[in-house]
Amino acid sequence: MSFRFSFHFAFSPSLFFKQTCKTSLARLRTVRCDKPFAPVLYPHNSYCGYLYYSTYYKSYRNINIKSTTNYIMSPLAGSVMNWDMKINPNELIKQADEVISNCRKKYDVVGAVPDSEVSYESVLKVLDNIDREYMNTLFALSFPQSVSTDKLVRDASTEADRKLQAFGVEASMRQDIFNKLLVLEQKQEPLEAEAKRYLERLIILGKRNGLHLSDKVQEEVKSIKNKVNDLAIQFNKNLVENSTILEFTDEELDGLPSDFISDLEKNPNTGKRKITLKYPHFFPVMRKCKNPETRRQMEFVFNTQCLDENSRILGELITLRKKHSDLLGYSNHASFIAELRMSKTAENIYKFLKELQHKLTPLWNEERKCLLELKEKECSDLGISFDGKLNPWDLFYYSTKVVETKYNVDKEKLKEYFPLSVVTKGLLEIYQELLGLKFEEIKNAEVWAEDVQLFSVADAHNGTLLGYFFLDLFPREGKYTHAALFELQPGCRNADGSCQIPIGAMVANFSKPLADKPSLLDHEEVETYFHEFGHTMHHVCAQTNFAKFSGTNVERDFVEAPSQMLENWCWEIEPLKRMSSHYADKSEIPKDLINALLKSRLANTGYRNLRQIVLAMFDHKIYTNPEADIAKMYSDLSEEIVGIKPTEGTNFATHFAHTVAEYDAQYYGYLWSEVYSADMFFSRFGSENLFNSEVGMDYRKKILQPGASKDAIDMVVDFLGRQPTQDAFLRSKGLQI
Repeated sequence: MSFRFSFHFAFSPSLFFKQTCKTSLARLRTVRCDKPFAPVLYPHNSYCGYLYYSTYYKSYRNINIKSTTNYIMSPLAGSVMNWDMKINPNELIKQADEVISNCRKKYDVVGAVPDSEVSYESVLKVLDNIDREYMNTLFALSFPQSVSTDKLVRDASTEADRKLQAFGVEASMRQDIFNKLLVLEQKQEPLEAEAKRYLERLIILGKRNGLHLSDKVQEEVKSIKNKVNDLAIQFNKNLVENSTILEFTDEELDGLPSDFISDLEKNPNTGKRKITLKYPHFFPVMRKCKNPETRRQMEFVFNTQCLDENSRILGELITLRKKHSDLLGYSNHASFIAELRMSKTAENIYKFLKELQHKLTPLWNEERKCLLELKEKECSDLGISFDGKLNPWDLFYYSTKVVETKYNVDKEKLKEYFPLSVVTKGLLEIYQELLGLKFEEIKNAEVWAEDVQLFSVADAHNGTLLGYFFLDLFPREGKYTHAALFELQPGCRNADGSCQIPIGAMVANFSKPLADKPSLLDHEEVETYFHEFGHTMHHVCAQTNFAKFSGTNVERDFVEAPSQMLENWCWEIEPLKRMSSHYADKSEIPKDLINALLKSRLANTGYRNLRQIVLAMFDHKIYTNPEADIAKMYSDLSEEIVGIKPTEGTNFATHFAHTVAEYDAQYYGYLWSEVYSADMFFSRFGSENLFNSEVGMDYRKKILQPGASKDAIDMVVDFLGRQPTQDAFLRSKGLQI
């Protein structure tokens, strides 16, 4: 997931649960995030009024790096902000107010330019400068609410976010600025390609804000956008601040590794172990705990978190978005969203999902039989009754058993070969070799928590500094609970032509080291790590002129593709060897264990992908049929598509943050993106070219470097040398073509 303050949710089909929760913290602003229940993604289009996206890139060679503001200057070369977050909460709010005041004055100047003097220099360039200043501040001041160790700072960051979002709406609704853009368009001043794209995009966004309609409509649109922003922030804040704890005896946790159980905090009064809803607790329990009642309780509480408040908020959001699309003349919110995506229409989205559902259903029918056989046998072994069906709390558990029994993958044994430090070292080496980069850790850097690391990124061929990234990999109180890229500073051009380098933070929640063991990752976490770091490289490697065209700001239904493509390295022998060794004796991962893992790639593929279709179809239908009962719609879709009815009294949607913020009516994009990621990997890389630096550099230059300066389809065609097809995508799902 990526947030613009950027999050990028990682999409890992096997972690179908993850995706749902990922989208945001306070306001998914560009997010590429993990998959809900299932890693990546996005910034709000309203950040700052007019500047959206455009990009025209030139070589970064021999360019001076400059800062553009004086707010909390950092010793980090090229950084506008200081990232240690040692800031007084009141000062944080003050900075938000200052940048709002400053940007408003600059907008006033643009709005007052006489029509006869309207030009690229007097209008478009100034708007880009405002946008860059606004984005720098928004990203920096919004980020602390997700990672700061100080609750007062987190709360102040949330308030700053509200203020900046409200100003973004105000700026996006300025009729005077829109009029100047129309004048500039009419003058037909010669513009470079990306500047022209930028102008066209700003005019389109102005019309999508109703600026060509009556004052009354504009006021209604503005009011709706402000309400949507506030509700989305509150929805995600409710999830972040949720501190629900369940307690179980050791016997009730039977099946979980002994070191996992012993590391859990005990309630001194009851002697029971405390379990949170955070991923490092939730997923192990759901996958390994033999006690179905324990799993049932976990699943119920997980899917009822923030139930009343977030149900209300989601209902309001759906109603507001319906009203917004009505005002602008669209049939529904899904159609409004699709217009600027690769899909183009809501009908194309529905058709894509239904056709894929039809193809995957036979696979799931066979998988279901296998899961039921495993359940029947285990119930007999445990001496408990077999109810003849799969319940929501059975799916993770028996899907894990399929991998362990049918494919002989010992997941706990496999984890021993993936200590986080070794995975990190191997991952960084692979990305450097593949993309022609050089990473260097900056020791003793000023950071927001003691275990956060900072790295510089340079071009390996000429040494040019390209950007920085932080790694914040362990959970802590008050921290964002999923995996995502947060874009902290956009890479773009300053007004004088110098380069503002990109800065990003990859945030995750991998298990902390134990007293006698380092942090160990399961293979799905390795995949998530690769995915989110792929978003990070997309952000850092992009080279654009305009801030709104920076990094991952591509079409939402393509944004996951670059990272999804890079997940394939987690399913190849040589990369796996390079990022693994036994935590105790440093021995190489056994060949039979690797082979078993690789054969298991298609395990449960029918269910995993149909689960994604349930989520995508739900996200689609609540915006094409907004009057429907939300909980019932989700229940009906789950029963129709996978034949499993959700637990009575739950409402998965109350923590499905994607549909609240940046993935509203766009969750289908995870599967849609896979069409392109599969085609790119199998056509240009494959097992033979995994470390082909020529192909890797081609990928960097043609897919990552352009940012959003080109349409996604044009970048893909440029990289493939032809139009993309679905063939590789369908084969990757185990389907015949």
